[in-house]
Amino acid sequence: MPLISYAQNREDVLLNRALSGQPRGFYIDVGANDPSGWAWGGTATPDVMLALFAAPGGLSALRASLTAAGFDAGFAIVADLATTDMKGAEPFGFADGISQPEFDFAGTRTPGTDADLGYGNLLAAGELLLGHRDEYGQIIDRPLVDPALPGAADLPVADGGRRDLGRNGSYLVFRQLEQDVAGFWRFAAANAATPAGAVALAESMVGRRRSGDALLPASAGRVRRVAAADLPRNGFTFDADPDGARCPLGAHIRRANPRTGDMPGGVQGAFSQGVRMLGFGGDGSLREDAVASSRFHRILRRGREYGTWTPPEQAMALPAGTGAPAAGLHFICLNASIARQFEFIQNAWLASAKFDAMSGEADPLLGNREPFPAGQRTDGFGRLCAVPRFVTVRGGGYFFLPGLRALRFIAGLTG
Repeated sequence: MPLISYAQNREDVLLNRALSGQPRGFYIDVGANDPSGWAWGGTATPDVMLALFAAPGGLSALRASLTAAGFDAGFAIVADLATTDMKGAEPFGFADGISQPEFDFAGTRTPGTDADLGYGNLLAAGELLLGHRDEYGQIIDRPLVDPALPGAADLPVADGGRRDLGRNGSYLVFRQLEQDVAGFWRFAAANAATPAGAVALAESMVGRRRSGDALLPASAGRVRRVAAADLPRNGFTFDADPDGARCPLGAHIRRANPRTGDMPGGVQGAFSQGVRMLGFGGDGSLREDAVASSRFHRILRRGREYGTWTPPEQAMALPAGTGAPAAGLHFICLNASIARQFEFIQNAWLASAKFDAMSGEADPLLGNREPFPAGQRTDGFGRLCAVPRFVTVRGGGYFFLPGLRALRFIAGLTG
């Protein structure tokens, strides 16, 4: 019997490749982002990712202790990625890591009920952890092992008597994103009359102030299950700004998390819901129906910036053809279904020119500017044309992140 078995569906290939660290191809990884040009993760695919976390000043000692005698006999380093502390900002100069979901580990809500018609920030545990019920009320496919294997008895029992290697684990997506800081701020300055106007344009592309504050007030939407401390920055939906007058329809934060509920416009009366379900709504709901419910596609995201910090004011003043020192973001996210969560966001929301019934533009930050779909141009943003590519993928991989019991089981097999 094989070590790991899978259900035979579309997740089969995903799980195999996730365990081996090989990314599946998807639309945003074309053109300059094609894996054939990556520094790592394309033709040089890592089998294991080792992330080192240490107190300030302790990283070198930690690294030395882990790469002592015997390390070279078992491992060959594919890429060694350093980080830089940019004081809570990513290289373009915006506060980072603001919008994060919370997870209902205690099971206080029931997905699919009337309470879920509006946007909420509390998700079922199975959107993050394998072996738990997700927003569909199901347990997603996960790696299972032969119960006869040594140490398997310590793993939870799964269907058919097999043992659950996945429970309390997750899938980790790692992407090295190089950012053209000079190009971003030169573009903003070239399309604005003043430096302040350039900052305002950049903020409209992101959808937040450089400080991280939203362009919409916290009171501008019916938001459920958002922690009180998080309300100033995340206590809003886009319902009060349906035409993008304050936060453009194509802004990065709208694409990365449209904040939609199962019913466009959130919880309303039975008559209004019926009208919109039949397709007769005249309030923008038909357009909103083109954007999938956010709660099925959220990810837990972490980022680690790297390279040299260049202040926006300095980047704006760089002469044409002069680049800022190399900088970017090591993007990390956790999700239970790479296809339904991370890849959906990348393809359906960030890369597509058809997002929210728009055409001619992709994500203003992460768009690759390649035509998609069917020859549609993607280099616009509102009234602006020929928006350059500001972010280039330099490496990436998918990894299985085991829970503690699974980690002990794996160590026992290889020890």
